[in-house]
Amino acid sequence: MKKAWSGRFKQGTDRKLEQFSESVSYDQRLALYDLRSGLAHIETLCRNRIIGRADAAKIKKGLNRIEGEIREGKFRFRPEREDVHMNIEARLFELIGEAAGKLHTGRSRNDLVVNDERLWLKDQLRGMDGLLRELIGELAKQAEKHLGLIMPGFTHTRAAQPILFSHWLLAYAEMLLRDRERFGEVYQRTDLCPLGSGALAGSNYGLDRTFLAKSLGFKGITQNSLDAVSDRDFLIEFVSAGSILMLHLSRLCEELVWLSRDEFGFFELSESLCTGSSMMPNKKNPDSAELVRGKSGRVFGDLVSLLAMMKGTPLAYNRDFQEDKEAVFDCADTLKSSLEIARLLIAGLRPDREAMLRSCRSGFILATDLADYLVKKGMGFRQAHQAVGRLVRSCEETGKRFEDLSLKEFQAASGNFGKDVLKLLSLEASIKAKSGPGGTAAGEVRKQIKRVKALVKK
Repeated sequence: MKKAWSGRFKQGTDRKLEQFSESVSYDQRLALYDLRSGLAHIETLCRNRIIGRADAAKIKKGLNRIEGEIREGKFRFRPEREDVHMNIEARLFELIGEAAGKLHTGRSRNDLVVNDERLWLKDQLRGMDGLLRELIGELAKQAEKHLGLIMPGFTHTRAAQPILFSHWLLAYAEMLLRDRERFGEVYQRTDLCPLGSGALAGSNYGLDRTFLAKSLGFKGITQNSLDAVSDRDFLIEFVSAGSILMLHLSRLCEELVWLSRDEFGFFELSESLCTGSSMMPNKKNPDSAELVRGKSGRVFGDLVSLLAMMKGTPLAYNRDFQEDKEAVFDCADTLKSSLEIARLLIAGLRPDREAMLRSCRSGFILATDLADYLVKKGMGFRQAHQAVGRLVRSCEETGKRFEDLSLKEFQAASGNFGKDVLKLLSLEASIKAKSGPGGTAAGEVRKQIKRVKALVKK
């Protein structure tokens, strides 16, 4: 098949190279964005009197017909036509004849592809924001619903201090709010139109780039044609932000797997999100959470792929850039499906109050409260820490818990313990004491829920 650039060549393209270099098998995702770019470009050419109204009308009619074919699944993408742009152009020639040759006036595939990618990514980011809002909203909803539940908080995977289950949920909401901010920043830097940059040096036709940008819904234009056609920062930033999001979802899913297992049983996962074993009839496996955790690795790989692709590329456009799409498409698909599954997991959680309380009774989880009590009685914190540490060791040796100790046994560890220490030996008292901003006290958690719900609406 004759190539658009074949005039300079005597030989045809080797069939193996055609197969190796085609991208339409995946960049056809950009087809509707390519048509939008084409329609706006034609209007700009006509506005600037570079082509006549009659030719512009023919081209617009042809592009609109191609859009209909694509939406109806009737358009045939042909690998020998290299990419989505050449497939559309070739079809336009079939529909309207020689007038189709004017579509590419004043533009290059170099500025066209990056324009299409920017349009595509803006849509992806808007969709991502909606999914993030839904997941954050579900976390806040569950936090409000289960405000009274107390669970152990962990450090080094060991019980450390009591916290509200709602506080645990909201920790993930905070991570996801930061993810929303990051994606919002990516959107701002993506929202610039590179069309009119040509192959690398700009256009000879005096195109009204500001009009072109506005007609495509961009807030502005890129400022350097050489940078514009070779810039993939916005894609790298997207996958970087996506990697951080997947890291957060992976941490969440790790805890969903860990804390729902038999030894803890803090909550049950919805059966509709679990699977069984082909051999063991007793199994209820948390496959959905495990898969989200596992899919984080492929997004991290997408980021490494983009960074490795870009690191040695000189200005301006290089064919290496063709390799950006599969990584970015994979990242977007994985993020969307993972966010949807994570929301379902949170919505289907069934917490077990008694299991959480049982776990709180192990590990001397009120030890820090006892140390703080001694500090308020005038001891230095290091001395208080030592005294409570001795108390913990004594309990371990005698098989007792703090609640089993008499006042005399407390005072053997430190004379600063008084009768009022017995009032501290409750999870509720420990929770209530954490009333500073950001703490796990119920009043503070209510403020956190209110704040998160307000931010999700923005």
